[in-house]
Amino acid sequence: MFQALADAVGAEHVIPGDDPSVADLCADEALGVPPGKPAYVVWPADRDEVVAVVRAARAAGVSVTARGAGTGLSGAATPDDGAVLLSFSRMDRILEIDPVDAVAVVQPGVALDVLDAAAGEHGLTYPVHPGEQSASLGGTVATNAGGMRAVRYGVTRAHVLGLEAVLADGTVVRTGGRLAKISSGYDLTQLLIGSEGTLALVTEVIVRLHPHLPARRTVLAPFRSADAVTAAVGRIVGAGLAPTVCEYLDGPTMRAVCAAADLTLGLPEDLVDADHLLVELAGRRVERVDEDAEELADTLSALGAAEVFDLPAGSARRLVEAREKAFWAVKAAGADEIVDLVVPRSAMAAFLGRARAVGDAHGSRVLGCGHAGDGNVHLAVFQPDAEQLAVTLHGVFAAGIALGGAVSGEHGVGRAKAHHLAALGDPGALDVLRRVRAALDPEGTLNPGCSLR
Repeated sequence: MFQALADAVGAEHVIPGDDPSVADLCADEALGVPPGKPAYVVWPADRDEVVAVVRAARAAGVSVTARGAGTGLSGAATPDDGAVLLSFSRMDRILEIDPVDAVAVVQPGVALDVLDAAAGEHGLTYPVHPGEQSASLGGTVATNAGGMRAVRYGVTRAHVLGLEAVLADGTVVRTGGRLAKISSGYDLTQLLIGSEGTLALVTEVIVRLHPHLPARRTVLAPFRSADAVTAAVGRIVGAGLAPTVCEYLDGPTMRAVCAAADLTLGLPEDLVDADHLLVELAGRRVERVDEDAEELADTLSALGAAEVFDLPAGSARRLVEAREKAFWAVKAAGADEIVDLVVPRSAMAAFLGRARAVGDAHGSRVLGCGHAGDGNVHLAVFQPDAEQLAVTLHGVFAAGIALGGAVSGEHGVGRAKAHHLAALGDPGALDVLRRVRAALDPEGTLNPGCSLR
């Protein structure tokens, strides 16, 4: 096996999986998924080398798991024992930025912040901003990553126009293109997005870029209940204010992210533990954004906000950045698991109440924040007992499904949630997904322990 991989990518780019130098590559950031034990880690330099690795692994009857930057939170980049772990870190070139068509063509190892900076030189931006900007384009395509700006721009699939990908038998396919729209057959681009490396390995991505919006205003509004926050969000979005950020943070989470960022907002002590709504508006003209910010403040006050704080630019930037890093704050605080679940926006407050009730029933502490504008809730669960943690998590997912939700809004299913999806997902839909997977990878070569059970 080693020789076949060495012939594919060069012996210097193949390392045995038990070598201490690759230990950090054998897992992503998922708290509940232990590291895998791959047979080898390989670093291809281009599409043809990816094809050669896939074919060599298939001939040897060995599975392949792709890895981007390893920032995922669902275990999708954690290899099965004995697998080949294929790292895309060498495939990190921006192949083209076209400001006329407003598209970029990139390899999968390009980091989000690198692409955004390069787009910025043309007055453009790539607006997908999950909590970690060092995440790779390939990884975010694999998980259909979102983030705080999804309330305005949508998640990754809203920005991917085309892909180049390698199937399990080594076949190379191109889907979509540098096109504003397409209606020619089945949408294979959208099928591959979010498939977590189980249908194909993406080797090139064409993404849509957007104009950079320089004018920004940010407000923070504490409310006395999560229900009031949910009502306010519906009014804000319905009024056409088009926020770029619309975030919910409960009191403990607000304390945690501010402490982690060493950020003092000067809130009155009786409001720190309130339910907070953080809203950022952006646009091309300062005067228009100022008008919208005044309308926003009036709306929040009329809906019962205890106070509306117009944050100075520096504090606003630091708070938004701190919220983006909430995972690290709750991880440092000792969280045993992080939940990414999505419900209808109007059901967010009801879900939070049910999730906390599930936690109370099993002696677990459940804290929350989330992308209030699209109903994507992130919960930190504190429960060191493995059995009680498992029961709590399944109860939380079941509560979300009962309200019309899904087990993942943006982190993917991976290995962490595959059994929850199998137990709670629609049986007919799951059967179709399994048949699609079997059609594209009948031998189960690509990431077999991930996504579906």
